[in-house]
Amino acid sequence: MKGKSFKTSITAISDLHGHYPSLPGGDLLLIAGDLTARDTLLEYIKFMDWLNGLSYRCKVVVAGNHDGQIESEKITISNEANNIYYLCDSGLEFEGLKIWGSPYTPTFENWHFMRNRGVDIKKHWDIIPAGIDVLVTHGPPYGIFDNIEDGLRVGCEDLIQAVSERVKPRIHCFGHIHEDGGSMKKIDETIYINCSYVDERYRPVKSIMTINI
Repeated sequence: MKGKSFKTSITAISDLHGHYPSLPGGDLLLIAGDLTARDTLLEYIKFMDWLNGLSYRCKVVVAGNHDGQIESEKITISNEANNIYYLCDSGLEFEGLKIWGSPYTPTFENWHFMRNRGVDIKKHWDIIPAGIDVLVTHGPPYGIFDNIEDGLRVGCEDLIQAVSERVKPRIHCFGHIHEDGGSMKKIDETIYINCSYVDERYRPVKSIMTINI
């Protein structure tokens, strides 16, 4: 990452839960999971119509714990002809920016793309390559924009270790924790962005996050 020079406009959004806002367009769109309200086929059709109509040169989508039809592979998101790329423990390069995406979060209740804390989820973070510029995960790292309504921190301890000690991306964007949506801060080399679009009541009131690098 050091020594690289980019000029890229980025929009980051997560936790749409069926709300599909107007977006400004630009170079790179990052969507960090929870795409629909009820995980139905008709909602995915609506989501894809919205996504296809957005004016970005590259659109990156990662799934979340509500996206069961993606986990079961009943839905296909990628459409390279329209600049749409679905990432699941995988990456791509856009104009020199190395991007990696993963949908997994620590297990709670009976949702999708979940792994138990510790060895099970750490396997997913261990395969993130060094030198990634933009990391997109559905869930937050521990201690950064991961406070739920009762004040508990629920981010992933192994994720923050991987990000802060080894991967050190320029940007790490995520959602999942609605309460901290619309938040951004830089720690050491990394800009952390919780880009949840809805609040804890699933109301679409959070800021749409944009950044230029």
